[in-house]
Amino acid sequence: MPNQKKMPIDERYHYLQIMQGKYSKAKRKERSQLLDDLEYATGLNRKTLIRHMKRKEIKRQPRRKQRGKTYGHQVDDALRVIWESMDYICAERLTPQLVPIAQHLVAHGELELSHDLLAQLARISVSTVRRRLQKITHLEFWPLPRRAGPKHRNTFTHDIPAQRISWDEQEPGHFEVDLVHHCAASASGHYVHTVQMIDVATGWSERAATLGRGQVVMEDAFRRILARLPFAVREIHPDNGSEFFNDHLLRFWKDTVNVARLSRSRPWYKNDNRFVEQKNATLVRAYLGDARLDSVEQTKALNELYDKMWLYYNFFQPVMRMIEKSIVPTRRGGHRVHRVYDDSQTPLQRLCDTKVLSDEQKQPLLQLRDQTNPRQLRREIYQLLDKLLRMPGAAPDTTEDAYLTLTMPAKV
Repeated sequence: MPNQKKMPIDERYHYLQIMQGKYSKAKRKERSQLLDDLEYATGLNRKTLIRHMKRKEIKRQPRRKQRGKTYGHQVDDALRVIWESMDYICAERLTPQLVPIAQHLVAHGELELSHDLLAQLARISVSTVRRRLQKITHLEFWPLPRRAGPKHRNTFTHDIPAQRISWDEQEPGHFEVDLVHHCAASASGHYVHTVQMIDVATGWSERAATLGRGQVVMEDAFRRILARLPFAVREIHPDNGSEFFNDHLLRFWKDTVNVARLSRSRPWYKNDNRFVEQKNATLVRAYLGDARLDSVEQTKALNELYDKMWLYYNFFQPVMRMIEKSIVPTRRGGHRVHRVYDDSQTPLQRLCDTKVLSDEQKQPLLQLRDQTNPRQLRREIYQLLDKLLRMPGAAPDTTEDAYLTLTMPAKV
């Protein structure tokens, strides 16, 4: 009777090596019982087991003939274009989206796709994609800094519950919020900050640049984000900073935006805001590094960059979401967390699957996605980034009043 769960090949040979000595010393009736047990444990045929037991040494035989290549250079060329268009994401995120991304690039003239190539992209495995991507030179990212937590407790957080949003939240609109400082080695004077919001359920990301972190510019940044957000905000979950919890912003969230729930992270627990902290590294620091930005021109250029990134990362960049988490024992007697992730999907795909948006609300978003060339959009992002980082380090007028002359973006 074959075992339902197959034993790994290396473990199977190790098990057969252990049982060979017992088999050689056993009598005929005992050997029959041993073969029954081996057949059940390994799933091998009885005659195959007898041949293994009669060998002088049980070991894996080397492959006599190497298999031919399943995928040709056409797949490598397509992967190179798709991977570049997706900004060199990992194979786990890229593989489930190869076919729709390839078809989208064909519609914009960036890729030629035959029926055979489309079929190969549909059946290629994650491990094969990972091996082939290793041949392509990867980008070098900026080093990630570490920031200290708040030094003094904010009195306005007394009535705000300290918790974290559940990792399996299904309803869109529960946002983790954080502020990234672009001050380099010195925090003196006015400098640019990035306000980032990440939706836990869909991975939808929003960013806005502010010059300073006063009440007026922070409210202006949130209004900028809300102007293009296609669904309602149900929960705001920042850290304990006074830039988020003060009289003005509390009144703004409760009265103007009518947010149903306000929550906050526990002091000194960065993992309570784990989703936005991760995106601080990949969507802000990986682009800007530790450069100091402290002028109105740089703030305007950064917001222009974030407008492009809003379209690129929400409409074209697939994200993976954890669907199962369990504690499993290790071989050394300890325990570890085993995580299972679903197939990658773009935040727009996840948002449409939740049925929060009506067909009338989905239509302009889907049209915008179909009309956009992701490869050209990525080029525009890096051109804007190069322009931003080549600007002078400071401008004469860096006050918050000067910042308020920035125009609000049109609602998408």
